[in-house]
Amino acid sequence: MSHTRYTRLAQSLPASVPFVGPETQERARKTPFAARLGANECVFGPSPLAIKAMQEAVPDVWMYGDPESYDLRAALAAFHGTRMDNIVVGEGIDGLLGYLARLMIEPGDCVVTSDGAYPTFNYHVAGFGGVLHKVPYRDDHEDLAALIARAHDVDAKLIYFANPDNPMGTWYSGADIRAALDSLPQGCILVLDEAYVECAPAGVAAQVDPHDPRVITMRTFSKGYGMAGARVGYAIGAPDLIRSFDKIRNHFGMNRISQAGALAALADQAWLAQVTSEIETARARIGKIAADNGLKTLTSATNFVTIDCGADGIFAKAVLDGLIAQDIFVRMPFAEPQNRCIRISCGQKADIDLFAAALPKALDHARSD
Repeated sequence: MSHTRYTRLAQSLPASVPFVGPETQERARKTPFAARLGANECVFGPSPLAIKAMQEAVPDVWMYGDPESYDLRAALAAFHGTRMDNIVVGEGIDGLLGYLARLMIEPGDCVVTSDGAYPTFNYHVAGFGGVLHKVPYRDDHEDLAALIARAHDVDAKLIYFANPDNPMGTWYSGADIRAALDSLPQGCILVLDEAYVECAPAGVAAQVDPHDPRVITMRTFSKGYGMAGARVGYAIGAPDLIRSFDKIRNHFGMNRISQAGALAALADQAWLAQVTSEIETARARIGKIAADNGLKTLTSATNFVTIDCGADGIFAKAVLDGLIAQDIFVRMPFAEPQNRCIRISCGQKADIDLFAAALPKALDHARSD
């Protein structure tokens, strides 16, 4: 009998999905969620100009998208005050992380990340045979100094570092990150994931030289710009590294509708400012709800708030289960001790009202277990 001849690496890997989506949970529960507050989507939506641009692009969907994303890259270069050869566009940060792993990682190559940080990066590294070395958080922050020290110890090719952080919402100043670059091992690249930076205070974005070969900065239209379903991300880096993406990327991965929407969204900075104001309001309200229930929150620079449930991961999971039982979709960090927390995405007033009503019951449920 014939058999499928997978690579040895593929045979060694589990068939897994880094995140179980709310749709999967809804199918299992046989009922929809009333409030979708777990995926860090921007429920305030994209710019109306972006929606209009995408609608106008629909009749042309019979054509492939521009494989160079030329117009979007030109606009991004102008926006960031750099050159087009510093920018690559891809299918969200997730897609770009996969391409970067394919470019950089061979079986046995070492990569450093934080224990409990964004798991999709780990998924891509494992998919190309890399060896992950994990560093604990320190005071609910990714420990940048310890990440760099571990990279020296294992001769790492890449360090993954999110600023602001997911899942804790904490951050470093951009100046601290720039200073840390001088401590990187020779030949090691800092993968700086700034997915949430539009939601952060001034000074959080790292103003690094886009030609610096020691860092590649990832940005997205999924969070502040409200286009998670369109899958548009971009990376800023040194021209030699950016050019290398053309060796392995899916050149028709970006569809015309998403390209048009991202271009219009970037041009509408007034809408982005309105959304970030809505996010600030929602963060403050989530914080008050937590305090009203005797819980503390971590100060957030993202579009979510991490709530410390005040005990351990078992208790936090019971709180999460109590919220899900009331049709409120939320998530929690994966690793100790951060898994003492739950994470609530910023939502519309009606979403937060539902969460406010559900949290006391979820806490009662957890305390009674």
